[in-house]
Amino acid sequence: MAKDATGKPVKPPKTGSQAAVDLGVAGTFVILSKSGITDVYKSAITGNIGTSPITGAAIVVACDEVVGSIFSVDAAGPACILTNPSMLSTAVLNMETAYTDAAGRSNPDFINLGAGTIGGLTLTPGLYKWTTDVVIPTNITIKGGANDVFIFQVAGTLTMSSNVKVILSGGVQAKNIFWQVAGDVTFGTTSHFEGNVLGKTGINLQTGASINGRLLAQTAVTLQMNTVTKPK
Repeated sequence: MAKDATGKPVKPPKTGSQAAVDLGVAGTFVILSKSGITDVYKSAITGNIGTSPITGAAIVVACDEVVGSIFSVDAAGPACILTNPSMLSTAVLNMETAYTDAAGRSNPDFINLGAGTIGGLTLTPGLYKWTTDVVIPTNITIKGGANDVFIFQVAGTLTMSSNVKVILSGGVQAKNIFWQVAGDVTFGTTSHFEGNVLGKTGINLQTGASINGRLLAQTAVTLQMNTVTKPK
């Protein structure tokens, strides 16, 4: 067992083994929303985006901002839009199922870590549960191996301050990180986030914020000159 500077044993952090959340068809999207995607030009989006059941007119994103396809239930919206209502319906159902799965995981390894303020922490693999809002005021590190899974259950809102980063260490992959958030999600200006966001309500990226992950919202996604990249 490891020891501290005084020679006393240090109890290792508790970790657990979690299966990844199955995103289904929703996993083919980098942004998926039920009620719209709006943008302050120009963002850089790598991956498919789409909305359902709302009309494509609620996709206020220019074609040249997306390296991928823009899907809608109808022909309204950007000129490059592709209509595929049945696929989108399946994707949204899969998104909702994934949210329920993540929210329903039991026996958390960590409960209300940092009383909801997690700036400066290093997070190891496992299941995390907060019954409060979660605030990230300073950089955090998510540390583990390439196959480790992290699931974060947030009963309130998730807010990351401006210029703050989520840093991956040890080979952790963003595709294996799942943030299930019941309240609004807000990423501050020029912040950087990692992982899949399963939002019950809105997901809001302020000016210059970036994410390596997915924005899967059961209401709207708002962008302001952001970089959004689907994880590999």
